[in-house]
Amino acid sequence: MAQETDKRPSVIRSLDWWTVAIYLALLALGWMSVCGASYTYGETDIFSLATRSGMQIVWIGTSLVLGFVLLMLDDRFYDTFAYVIYAALLLLLFVTIFNPHEIKGSRSWLVLGPLRLQPAEFAKFATALAVSKLMSTYGFDMKNPRHFFAAVGVVVLPMLFIIGQRETGSALVYLSFFLMFYREGMPGAFLFTGVAMVIYFVVGIKYEQVFLWDTPTSVGKFIVLLLVQLFSSAMVYIYARNKQRALACAGVCLGLTLIMLLFSEFVIPFDIVWVQLFLCAAIIGYFVYEGLSTRIMHYLFIALFAVGSIIFFYSADYVLNDIMEPHQRVRINVLLGLDDDLAGAGYNVHQSEIAIGSGGLKGKGFLNGTQTKLKFVPEQDTDFIFCTVGEEEGFVGSAGVLLLFLTLILRIIHLAERQPFKFGRVYGYCVASIFLFHVFINVGMVLGLTPVIGIPLPFFSYGGSSLWGFTILLFIFLRIDAGRNLVRT
Repeated sequence: MAQETDKRPSVIRSLDWWTVAIYLALLALGWMSVCGASYTYGETDIFSLATRSGMQIVWIGTSLVLGFVLLMLDDRFYDTFAYVIYAALLLLLFVTIFNPHEIKGSRSWLVLGPLRLQPAEFAKFATALAVSKLMSTYGFDMKNPRHFFAAVGVVVLPMLFIIGQRETGSALVYLSFFLMFYREGMPGAFLFTGVAMVIYFVVGIKYEQVFLWDTPTSVGKFIVLLLVQLFSSAMVYIYARNKQRALACAGVCLGLTLIMLLFSEFVIPFDIVWVQLFLCAAIIGYFVYEGLSTRIMHYLFIALFAVGSIIFFYSADYVLNDIMEPHQRVRINVLLGLDDDLAGAGYNVHQSEIAIGSGGLKGKGFLNGTQTKLKFVPEQDTDFIFCTVGEEEGFVGSAGVLLLFLTLILRIIHLAERQPFKFGRVYGYCVASIFLFHVFINVGMVLGLTPVIGIPLPFFSYGGSSLWGFTILLFIFLRIDAGRNLVRT
């Protein structure tokens, strides 16, 4: 058997240089964006360490060195010490909760003299390593409830610590791991349930005070309860494999709802929501009966889905108004169009949209953006960095950046699929999921399509913690991939 005698040349030959090239391109474009966002008219030296563009060069340089060091380590190091790294980051996250330094209402930063670090950015790769290690153990099966909840626990634990730091946005990033869970065998019902909950929340809150025709029926409640009935009926067809019962459930619910709606409109006005609740209770009872009589557990799970949907919907209003912080509540109301607040919570997004729109097709050119140069957009070199891309590079440049991110994510998925061991594949999908979540949410909030939760755009947003965190996340995977064909004895 061949023996590995010179590790470094083998790593260099096996390294996926296409991914490295995309990484370098994003770094270059990211620096240009930071430069454009932080540049002030009259500045003569954009490379000075006194400027953000100059400091970003330092972060980029240290990131390149960090990436090189990660490539030089043995790929088995990450598998062997995955739990150790995870435990160390968990301890750091826990300690950060009691950090005396509060920045913009968050305790997520550790201040070490002139250096500020955000442990939440580094906990992503540690969590990815730990969950990959767990899921690659012999006999692990996502369909086994004990194994599944163990993997979920590995992801949720750092989330709780980060929430304790009052950094909800960074905690939500960990939901991206569920995309990897789905790839590794998690039932699609979990993802469907998550999507359904989002629909319930948006529709229920947005149209709660809108009434149906001339009846005292809330449109939000009416639509959500009808969706619960239809979703449950569809699940009977998909999971219980019974088309007739699915059609019967959907037909009865729709038929009775229509009859009661017409009665309320033309005879005696009343709140049809009570009829909807009765229908929901009836189909839940029917599913429980079918599950117990036929011993087909899918019916019981569908009944649990319907009950959980109703509980979630009626608790959403309480969570929004009594649990969420005032600034979070205002941001959601602005996103849903319930409030404008262009001088408050909606100001950032409004100014960002103006900046992007002013860029037109081809943009105003490097350092020529007026909205960003005059500092109309708050956080324009961090969370709202994409508005600088839109203003200076226009639609063409923005589309190019998004295409580059898409290429990177698809390339990572391709590399993940060719891994000979489950550890590498799971970690690769963790990396792809995290990048996808960051890009989708960050660009979405800049365009006013998603809530403003304050997460950076990979390789673009100013700062060392996020840049180092994404570099470590990516280059660990590149090292794992480079070692896929190395022969050892």
